[in-house]
Amino acid sequence: MRSRNRSMLEGPLFVNIILYTIPIILTSVLQLLFNAADLVVVGRFCGSMSVAAVGATTHLTHLLVNFFVGISVGAGVAVAHGIGRRDGEEVRRTVHTALPMALVCGAVLTLVGVTCSETFLRMMDTPASVLPLSTVYMKICFAGVTFTVVYNFCAAILRAAGDTRSPLVFLTLSGVINVLMNLFFVCILHMNVAGVALATTLSQGISAVLVVIALMRRQDECRLELKKMRFYAEQIRKIIRIGLPAGTQSALFSVSNVLVQSSVNSFGDVFVSGTAAAANVEGFMYAGVNAYHQSAVNFVGQNAGAGQYDRVKKTLRICLGSVMVTGIAMSTGICVFGRQLLSLYIPDSPEAVAWGLFRFYNVGSLYFLFGMMDVLTGAIRGMGSSLVPMVICLLGACGLRILWILAVFPLWRTPGGLYKCYPISWIVTLAALLVAYGIVYRKHAKNLVKGPEL
Repeated sequence: MRSRNRSMLEGPLFVNIILYTIPIILTSVLQLLFNAADLVVVGRFCGSMSVAAVGATTHLTHLLVNFFVGISVGAGVAVAHGIGRRDGEEVRRTVHTALPMALVCGAVLTLVGVTCSETFLRMMDTPASVLPLSTVYMKICFAGVTFTVVYNFCAAILRAAGDTRSPLVFLTLSGVINVLMNLFFVCILHMNVAGVALATTLSQGISAVLVVIALMRRQDECRLELKKMRFYAEQIRKIIRIGLPAGTQSALFSVSNVLVQSSVNSFGDVFVSGTAAAANVEGFMYAGVNAYHQSAVNFVGQNAGAGQYDRVKKTLRICLGSVMVTGIAMSTGICVFGRQLLSLYIPDSPEAVAWGLFRFYNVGSLYFLFGMMDVLTGAIRGMGSSLVPMVICLLGACGLRILWILAVFPLWRTPGGLYKCYPISWIVTLAALLVAYGIVYRKHAKNLVKGPEL
């Protein structure tokens, strides 16, 4: 497995970051294909109402799942710091604490998701025409959500160790299986949204098993031995100290998006369908820009652990420039080819496609701003200061977006008035994170081994 690891502590940064990031982008795209395959299959074989039913669950599912998946960031940063300091025992303890934590988090999430799905959907004013289908889809997905949490914890460890290829291989295999099962359950067994939910759950289970096996086969300090799994108090504290703010930040983003989704629902099921398809396409853009966030977290994490703060600064510059170029290129692509992309999801409603294009022009075209914001968050978090970006994103991106929905949108109750909350919140938060990074960097760089915790 060592040959799969990419050095973060030495060598040319630009080349290593790009080669490290590309597999993350491809892996994230494959993860998104789980949901994209759901939408495409139900759209083609079951109609636009089934697309709306799946889409109506997206932000709510992310609200619950992202909190626990965000905690996996803490495991990745803890491993990266240990590798940077060449502290093998810290790395081993973190690895053997992370998997039991993932199992506990997954069990809690399953209980909440399965028992409260319909209640949550009603609270979001989900249209009555799609509520039964949305409830079924959501319950089945949450029944197997432990697989998702386990996969993300273990993949975070592999990436912190420099291995981004293994998760790509695993997601490729499970992604192909997901598509095949989608077609079988929907086209042959006629299970509608229940079929695509079951296919997604089973394929995620396969990827979770494979990533655990990959850790068990490693020959370095990241090797997982099931009999040694336990909760080490110091590692739990560090994972939670870094991961809890990250998970809270992800959940808070989803809270604001749930409020936005509730406003989207108020425009009717055709608008919901078009928005769901557009948001799914934008998810691929998120995969492209968020990969640089993960690169920033791990490259900054290892180099900060090793006291190489000159490489920390260079890492940020490279990731910011790269994410801006990537974001602009992808934004241009969805605006130019948006109609063709949306038609893959919604072949039976030109009006829904038109609303999807409207979202592209108002939100997707400025997605590079979110990418830059995400990279800065990753760099600050990689230095061990996870609370700082959480507070800024809480007040900037989430708080401002919620304020917009509650105060501005009622006075400007149009789709355009709704969507303006995204770019405005990104710009404000980006400016605040730039200032925060400068402060955090100077404080952490004073101690070449481990900066003060903020």
